[in-house]
Amino acid sequence: MKRIIPYTKEARKHAKALRLNMTLSEKLLWEVIRKKQLGVEFNRQFPILNYIVDFYAKEIGLAIELDGSSHDNMVLEDGIRQGEIEKLGVHFLRFSNNEIQNNVKDVIKEIKKDIEEHK
Repeated sequence: MKRIIPYTKEARKHAKALRLNMTLSEKLLWEVIRKKQLGVEFNRQFPILNYIVDFYAKEIGLAIELDGSSHDNMVLEDGIRQGEIEKLGVHFLRFSNNEIQNNVKDVIKEIKKDIEEHK
């Protein structure tokens, strides 16, 4: 299903910059999910509304967020942001940087399970 996801020019510009400065966890996960390795195409640092999600699969409306220390004091803001994006029909999976760096196999299993449920 083709989804039209609105975004602002500012978010698009910021997303472009973020793609050039990915975190270690983002790089590790990207190596496993890029090029349709899991059966759906993911984009990285994808603008939605005035926000950027770490990874997004348009085909199934899946956003994947990696939460590192920058999110520690942003629980309320992250919740509001996620709620606004979910109103567009997007669903989320969230993982900590620790999960990606120390247990990426289980993270991939969870992502694959979600893909199968939403395809």
